Amino acid sequence: MSSHRLSMNPKDQQTADVPPSISDLHCFTETNGVITTTMFDVPGYRVVRVLGAVYGLTVRSRNWAAGLGMVLKSVAGGELRWFTDMLYSARNDAISRIVSEAQARGGNAVIALRFDAGELSGFAQVCAYGTAAIIEKIDDTVETPPQLAPKSE
Repeated sequence: MSSHRLSMNPKDQQTADVPPSISDLHCFTETNGVITTTMFDVPGYRVVRVLGAVYGLTVRSRNWAAGLGMVLKSVAGGELRWFTDMLYSARNDAISRIVSEAQARGGNAVIALRFDAGELSGFAQVCAYGTAAIIEKIDDTVETPPQLAPKSE
């Protein structure tokens, strides 16, 4: 039986391509003025009206070559970059869908945002869900989230 050891040397570790600036992150989703937060409230704001649950789903397929690469990589160890990038993209699509649904209902926030991911017959599925709401600022000492800041032209 052969044994495989993971190297702890940072030079040997593979990571997903993550740019240094937040605006360049492939895991950043433009929310078009809608605050998305995993918290149950937004500091300095109050919930004026709850608009109900919103959710966004996406299902992605893997091509056979990527699947073979994943099997080989899992034996050798290390991050599966293609799969990681695909899941980031799926997560962004799911967020985009809940933001669109919240906006369609007149909301400017999605609170208690959560994610669920899994595999369905070899396909990767990602679900984002939360509560759409209308919020308003009640404490002027709290900085306005960038999503609600006036756009400068």
